[in-house]
Amino acid sequence: MTDAATAANRSCDQNSISGLPLHDLAGFTHRWVDAEGIRLHAVEGGRPAGPVVVLLAGFPQTWWAWRKAMPGLAERFRVIALDLPGQGHSDRPRGSYDTHTVASRVQAAVAALNVTKYWLVAHDVGAWVAFSLALKYEDRLHGVALLDAGIPGITLPDAIPTDPDQAWKTWHFAFHLVPDLPEALLAGRERAYVDWFLKAKALSPNTFGSAEIDHYAAAVAVEGGLRASLAYYRDAAESARKNHDALGRQHVTVPVLGISSSHGSIPDMAASISPWADNATGVVIPRAGHFIPDEQPDAVVDALTAFIDRESAVGPPAVRG
Repeated sequence: MTDAATAANRSCDQNSISGLPLHDLAGFTHRWVDAEGIRLHAVEGGRPAGPVVVLLAGFPQTWWAWRKAMPGLAERFRVIALDLPGQGHSDRPRGSYDTHTVASRVQAAVAALNVTKYWLVAHDVGAWVAFSLALKYEDRLHGVALLDAGIPGITLPDAIPTDPDQAWKTWHFAFHLVPDLPEALLAGRERAYVDWFLKAKALSPNTFGSAEIDHYAAAVAVEGGLRASLAYYRDAAESARKNHDALGRQHVTVPVLGISSSHGSIPDMAASISPWADNATGVVIPRAGHFIPDEQPDAVVDALTAFIDRESAVGPPAVRG
């Protein structure tokens, strides 16, 4: 057995989520790192000396949401896809899931992987965390890309629309906040729930196959996954409060790319973020619904590469005296 195979097997032995198989991606390695006392799962590959791109997924997905985009990004970058706390093969701690707490854990995990500065790319709930991380750790970021997400306290609406043509996109925010009821209704029915989300919010209902739905449903169902998934929504008010407190001191100073889609939830991510960001630009990916990395991975890779190239060429802003 080669050293690489031995290391890979040793990494797989660290999987603490029993009953949840690991998916392998060619050219990438599974790792687990300490993040303020909990273990987060990372999948790493690409060019070891290249710029680092860190990927965060949202509900009801795992790092696997990025599998179609990761090989393209790996041609130019060192790519690290993380499972957030409570997601996939990461620990499911009890306690707060507000996005500033989670951002601290994500930053600790990235530091444990010997990364000093990086580009952060995040979708859905992952974008909630990324926005807070950009407020707390701007010195660690080159820039951040946010994909189709309403950010708590920033772009997430306070009221759920009652128009049926719109309500289906956001009804679950209120449902997830209700104590105990979601658990009572969803326990043992996680697959049906995940199936609805993936098929209803993608432009094409054929985007996700049965195996993918099985994978994401299993991740929600096992070892506290449902509790942790709901906790992000139940702690959204605290996330919003901390975002507002931070924005009272400063705006997001790193470059921000808002990635929207033709049939997503947020028509113009850049416009929604720009009041709180000093440098926000946007792109709209055609022929995609909410799950943009699954639906149009090549377009996502192209948009991210162009963003990184453009901002790298510009360089950091001059220091004001």
